[in-house]
Amino acid sequence: MSAKTIVRIDQAPARHWVGNGFHVHGMFSYNRNPEDYSPFLMLDYAAPTQFAPNAGKPRGVGEHPHRGFETVTICYSGEVAHRDSSGGGGVIGVGDVQWMTAGSGLVHDEFHSETYSRAGGEFHMVQLWVNLPAKDKMTPPHYQAISTAEIPRVDVNGASVRLIAGQLRQGDSHFSGPANTYTPMNVWDVKLSAHSRISLPQPEGWTTLLLVQGGRLSINGSDTVGKAQLVVLSRSGSALDIHASEDAQCLLLSGEPIQEPVFGYGPFVMNTEQEIRQAFTDFHSGKFGTLPVA
Repeated sequence: MSAKTIVRIDQAPARHWVGNGFHVHGMFSYNRNPEDYSPFLMLDYAAPTQFAPNAGKPRGVGEHPHRGFETVTICYSGEVAHRDSSGGGGVIGVGDVQWMTAGSGLVHDEFHSETYSRAGGEFHMVQLWVNLPAKDKMTPPHYQAISTAEIPRVDVNGASVRLIAGQLRQGDSHFSGPANTYTPMNVWDVKLSAHSRISLPQPEGWTTLLLVQGGRLSINGSDTVGKAQLVVLSRSGSALDIHASEDAQCLLLSGEPIQEPVFGYGPFVMNTEQEIRQAFTDFHSGKFGTLPVA
């Protein structure tokens, strides 16, 4: 099989605050060349940050709407409490994943949990926005709470892969992630010990991205990439070999591109300007529902 090649390596931009609880690097968004990342729309990387105890006043993001896509929050340290108007909610802790399908529209909020707020400590998360195809943009909103115990882990030659979504074949074994997705994709946490190597082929024609969260890696024998860098790989080719020169961690995102227009504004991502205008009308008329009383 031919190898995927590196198209470019993007250094994490300066951090910005989302609310007062999420200090993130905006690695990419739908506002710039969305076709490069499809089916993914946005990636916010909350690199490890220390928060002081803040009893009684959790930091976070207050009530806000979404329509037309899904949000995926992966917790590496800290805790986040979530509520939404579709009835979804709960606390995601270390290793857990929150997969929220906004679909036709909802409102939600996200705050550091009360337990974490009282204790403080390290906070490390990723939030990914995943596009929905036109036929599914108005699907009823729903929520997948995925605990770390549900996520299979595959260990290979000093490396490990956590399958949040998608399929992985190793030898005669086949593994599947627990997340239900509307289009084919792989969302995998990958850890490698120093000097380990793993082969993780991705389908021909798929978008393939690697967010390096720690350590140093080479990909298909290419130049070394390191912490807080995003690697954009070619859609052509399928071979993907990762070698770690030191202990390393990365998030692998790959998926079948959605060949449709992307028209977004703030918290809404649709296919046309008219659909965005309708989203604002529907939100302001109360069609996205209300949050439960705290």
